[in-house]
Amino acid sequence: MSIQTYDPFTGELLGNYKTESEKDALEKIKEVYKAQESWRLSLDERVEYFKNTIKRNFEKETENLAKLMTREMGKPISQSIAEVKKSIRLIDYLIDKAHEIFDPEYIKTEAKKSYVRFDPLGVIMSIEPWNFPVWQVARAAFPALMAGNGVVLKHASIVTGTSLKIQELIDLPVFKSLIVDGKTASSLIKYVDGVAFTGSTPTGAKIAEEAGRNLKKIVMELGGSDPFIVMKSADLEKAAKNAVLGRLQNNGQSCIASKRILVHEEVFDEFSKKFEEEMSKVTIGNPLDEKTYLGPLSSKEQVETIRKQISELKPVSNVIKLGEEKGNIIPPTIVITDMNYQEEIFGPVAILKKFRNNEMAIEMANETPFGLGTSIWGDEEEAEKMVPFIQAGMVFVNSIVFSDPRIPFGGVKKSGIGRELSKYGSREFTNMKTVWIA
Repeated sequence: MSIQTYDPFTGELLGNYKTESEKDALEKIKEVYKAQESWRLSLDERVEYFKNTIKRNFEKETENLAKLMTREMGKPISQSIAEVKKSIRLIDYLIDKAHEIFDPEYIKTEAKKSYVRFDPLGVIMSIEPWNFPVWQVARAAFPALMAGNGVVLKHASIVTGTSLKIQELIDLPVFKSLIVDGKTASSLIKYVDGVAFTGSTPTGAKIAEEAGRNLKKIVMELGGSDPFIVMKSADLEKAAKNAVLGRLQNNGQSCIASKRILVHEEVFDEFSKKFEEEMSKVTIGNPLDEKTYLGPLSSKEQVETIRKQISELKPVSNVIKLGEEKGNIIPPTIVITDMNYQEEIFGPVAILKKFRNNEMAIEMANETPFGLGTSIWGDEEEAEKMVPFIQAGMVFVNSIVFSDPRIPFGGVKKSGIGRELSKYGSREFTNMKTVWIA
């Protein structure tokens, strides 16, 4: 059996990769376990390796890695380069904060000495999606490696080339890419010590079930239907520009994209006009062109899913398409509706809805099963009063939702379990070991 990868813009065959059997993959896991025995011993040595090898390799290969991911999944090249550079910033953060995060934390008690150690769990399986093929891996694997764990990566099949390139750049016996299908990956969970997963909620539920059956630690970043709340006190021009950025980043294929634009009824018409104007300015085309902001969706299957979702909304909504479909490109699309649409739309489609007051905005923000991020635009004091009532792992005021190495990333409800990034997420795959010396 083999995996083929294709350029979603041109349809060109990019690679043909032989898949590994469960036996072959298990041998790789065993090799990682063996290497992890020495890798775990010295944090200082891990810091030096990140500084002198991993960082330098990613810096040297930024453009090649960016071009590879663009060709495999269609991300505009400028955004691919930014993604690699963001991953390098995570390396810098871990180098700078490694001792602060992973050194023992002393706690004053009646004991002679009491503290918490942050010891590695062992080997972590990182199961990652195609939409941010470098950053998703970086934010799961880099902290786990710095903590002293080994990592085996099961990447999405359409970015197999990127997966192997990441392995080449990390260049460690404690990091291996597994070229296996989802069923085989699931069967391997019992052989590792934890699972980091980013992807859809239904797939996450199946992986969590398998991990739970084997009592394995999990961290999951799942789907989202993030609200973008525009209060009547908002700077509408600024909000409209950022709503476009928040909705169309990565061709609209982002878990933290601003998928539902909720606008106060008194400014709805004015905002809608500005939003449509900004959406219509977007440059659409070849993702390898530096001027392109909106390229193709990742596959024909993804295009069909978005078409189906638009058709479901059309009978009860005003659907505005700002361009023509071409190949795997779906143009920016605005859907003005009163419908409570429960599915996550993973493409360049923005839903616009009205609200009468802040209480109604909160209710609408919380009306989906997801709870990843929320963006609120308007007077900051008024907006901050809404924060405690928003059911989300992250709330950004006068900013789109984004991930940053310094702050925890993750959601609640059906958007995830646990956190990534910051000292909190970086410790997820450690044994927080209590030590009490009387």
